[in-house]
Amino acid sequence: MVKIERSYPAPASLAIEAEKTSGSYEKEDVVAQLKKDFHNKCYICEIDKLQDPQVEHLRPHKNGKYKDRKFDWNNLFWSCGHCNNVKNQKKYEDGILDCCKEDPEAVIMFQLKNEKVEVVVKDKNNPEAVLTANLIMEVFNLKNTGMRVYKSEMRVRELTEEMNKLYDSIEEVDANPDSKFALRKLKALIRKESRFAAFKRNYIREICQKYTSLLNS
Repeated sequence: MVKIERSYPAPASLAIEAEKTSGSYEKEDVVAQLKKDFHNKCYICEIDKLQDPQVEHLRPHKNGKYKDRKFDWNNLFWSCGHCNNVKNQKKYEDGILDCCKEDPEAVIMFQLKNEKVEVVVKDKNNPEAVLTANLIMEVFNLKNTGMRVYKSEMRVRELTEEMNKLYDSIEEVDANPDSKFALRKLKALIRKESRFAAFKRNYIREICQKYTSLLNS
């Protein structure tokens, strides 16, 4: 999970649909704007090029009980079906970080160690960060159904492949420090727009600190 810059104004359809008895928060303009703002990545697990995108509510609207939340542009997020399903637990209601307002990288460390995901909060007294870390751990590790075994393992596998690309890219830059092409590849891999960016950026920040300056370039 990385910081997302939400665009404004809100899609025009939201105000129109909010006045209807059975209005939709998934009109074409909403979907297009969310897809662009979130770089077509799930905001929770950061898998990209979503085949099953969903418009997810950060705080649940509970089938219209909280109608203001249902059509609130600031409450709509771009998610994959797997993460939305895992997040749909009472313990996560009103609790996780709003990555459009706060920077998750500032309060959480995202790590892959021996092909195992570890998400650690920097301050255990930050309840939103703790819940967010728990959620991300679950979307990569929860295996209480057959489909969740498959979806969790697939995400760990793809994260591992992406981290291997990062390791190879760092080796290439180390071996060819004057290569602008190699440096561009490394920069592209650690941009917030890239898949699993939080994990790759944390690796640079914690392990390969000589390239920390690239995180803001």
